[in-house]
Amino acid sequence: MNLSEEILKEHSRKQAEKIAASIGDDEKRFAELMHLFLGNTYRVTQRAAWIVSICAERNPFLIEPYLSKMVNNLSGEVHDAVKRNTLRIFQSIELPKKLWGKTADTCFRFLMDAEEPIAVKVFAMTVAANICKQEPELKNELQLVINNQLENASAGFKSRAKRVLHQLLKPGKI
Repeated sequence: MNLSEEILKEHSRKQAEKIAASIGDDEKRFAELMHLFLGNTYRVTQRAAWIVSICAERNPFLIEPYLSKMVNNLSGEVHDAVKRNTLRIFQSIELPKKLWGKTADTCFRFLMDAEEPIAVKVFAMTVAANICKQEPELKNELQLVINNQLENASAGFKSRAKRVLHQLLKPGKI
């Protein structure tokens, strides 16, 4: 199966699941997918993002060698799907300490950018809150950024913000 051709063939849940199943836990096939995901072909990276997310959920060990590249990738001009799916992965894994700073900066940037889609913002909020568990000195800044956006926020943002703020305010949690 030519991965790039399959990715471009159709953009659907069924196709993403089919490709993810064909990769399974094969590190070599996953490396090929990551090469496409981190590449610069707009449509391929967009569609590969969903597949990467599915693969990482099923086999989290596959993503570990690429974490630094994924964090760096968020600093460039990437499709919203790349941001959304990268942060979706990051919210459910433990990032290495060496990536906390750059990841937190990226998450704060996304949270404060009025042009970012809500899904990117809510995943960024959760990733930042997870980093605050390890770096509690960031929690006041995160609370401020979240509170500054609540008045005009969407229902999805408000819902996630309520949970994150509760988590940040809980004594002993962070």
